[in-house]
Amino acid sequence: MKRLTTALLAALEALIVVAIGLGISAVPLTVLWATQFGLTVDGLVFWRAAVDVWLLGNGVDLAVQLDPALVAALGLPGADAPFPITIALLGFALLAASFGLRTGRRAAETPFRWVGATAAVLTYALFTILLAATAGTDALRPALLQGILLPTAIYAAGVLLGADPGLPGRVLGRFVDALPGLLPTRVPAAQRATLPDTVRTVAGAALRGGTAAAAGVVGVASVVVCVLILGNFATIIGLYETVQAGILGGIVLTLAQLALIPNLVIWAASWLVGPGIAVGAGSSVSPIGTSLGAVPGLPIFGALPHGSLAFGFLGLLAPVVFGFLAAVIIRQRTPHRGAAAPHLAQRLLTGLGTGLVAGVLLGLLAWWSGGALGPGRLVEVGPNPLLVAVFAALEVGIAACAGLLTPEPRALVRSRSTGAATGASTSRVNEATSAGRLLGRLRDLRPPR
Repeated sequence: MKRLTTALLAALEALIVVAIGLGISAVPLTVLWATQFGLTVDGLVFWRAAVDVWLLGNGVDLAVQLDPALVAALGLPGADAPFPITIALLGFALLAASFGLRTGRRAAETPFRWVGATAAVLTYALFTILLAATAGTDALRPALLQGILLPTAIYAAGVLLGADPGLPGRVLGRFVDALPGLLPTRVPAAQRATLPDTVRTVAGAALRGGTAAAAGVVGVASVVVCVLILGNFATIIGLYETVQAGILGGIVLTLAQLALIPNLVIWAASWLVGPGIAVGAGSSVSPIGTSLGAVPGLPIFGALPHGSLAFGFLGLLAPVVFGFLAAVIIRQRTPHRGAAAPHLAQRLLTGLGTGLVAGVLLGLLAWWSGGALGPGRLVEVGPNPLLVAVFAALEVGIAACAGLLTPEPRALVRSRSTGAATGASTSRVNEATSAGRLLGRLRDLRPPR
């Protein structure tokens, strides 16, 4: 495949990704424009609304200024003043990152990996700039700089990871190799030489363990969301009937809620960690209990737990269990057969690093999933990212340290001892074989009698 062909195919795939993401919001709004308004209203209004929804799904903040007549009809306190909408519909971002990962993998299969990846990212950035320039009205205006940078950054992250999955590891490795030069000169040279290997071992194990623990908590959270939706299905249907949005309005509302599902999963993970979430200022949804006021009129919020839960504290076991299991897996994989077991300080650092990685990941997800959803008390919706990060780091870190410090099973110890003995005996056999070969060559060199 030629260089130009690779670039063109990657650019076409990026264009398709933009079209799919924009089409999710544009198609139902276009149908609504044609059926409910008979094409009499300016179609640019619906186009800009579709672009605004797409930008919001990629994390772009929107500034809202409602018409006074609409404010009087809605009766929302604080809606007469401009207010932000900063909560991202993460379904759009997840879709863009997934397609970007696929684009990067396709580019990696060609001889011109970085040509395809660069062409895809540049094409996506070009169309993002065009869309951001056409978005916005007096009532709803996105942040222009965020609209240019954030959607492209999300797609580019997926492309880079798909094109070169080992890139983060190499970046971390170069940073670790540079650590000896950052140490004071009074540190002995022997410690300087062994530092990169120790740090690389601890950091690699902590990254794997923390990522696995965070992924396990998110996986359990997705199951919790599914159970809550199925268990409160009647309530959700009742809220649909109360809204009375009609067929097309119901479709638009359902698509918006589907895009909000990743947010709900992250909120459930924050609930499992402990801090829970807020659905409006002064409200709380946590394992201890639920205290809610007026919530946004989305039927999916009917799945939120109500009152105090008798066994809600059991949700706190999820990060503890996954932290312990991640540590057990790390302990079984390192050290390898024949290598010395890590000392106590190295195990503690690995356990604490595992908790730190899990806390940072879950805290970033919590930060990305929350924000402002409306005026007044709705400016605070979602989890507190700092509390989520601290709680997750403590729970996973302590459990990981316990998992790394518990005595190993006798079978595993016996296996390592056998492996070390086998390695030693193999080494002796190899040495004996080499010595025999050398003696044979010396005999061949003796002169004939």
